[in-house]
Amino acid sequence: MSLKPSATIRYTAMRLGIFVGCLVIVAGLVKLGWVPSGLGDANPAWVVLLALVISAPLSFILLRKQRDEMSVAITGRVAGAKDKLAANRSQEDVADDATRVSQ
Repeated sequence: MSLKPSATIRYTAMRLGIFVGCLVIVAGLVKLGWVPSGLGDANPAWVVLLALVISAPLSFILLRKQRDEMSVAITGRVAGAKDKLAANRSQEDVADDATRVSQ
């Protein structure tokens, strides 16, 4: 039996992995002096911000397939919830109509 994680968890984990990879690379480049280290005590914030700016377009391009899978999964769940809601509404309408006719 294989346990396959949901598309949302897989996408989130991969996106986090890309961010952590970018964070390590940016921190290494700052340590080597190839990238400016920010102003004064802003070094950690600068490194995180730069890693976020770099990882966002990478995630957008590299994780297209996973994002589409996640979208399909979420759309399916939303459609199921809408169907259940419509079924509940119709049951309430039938019960309400039966009560009004008997009065």
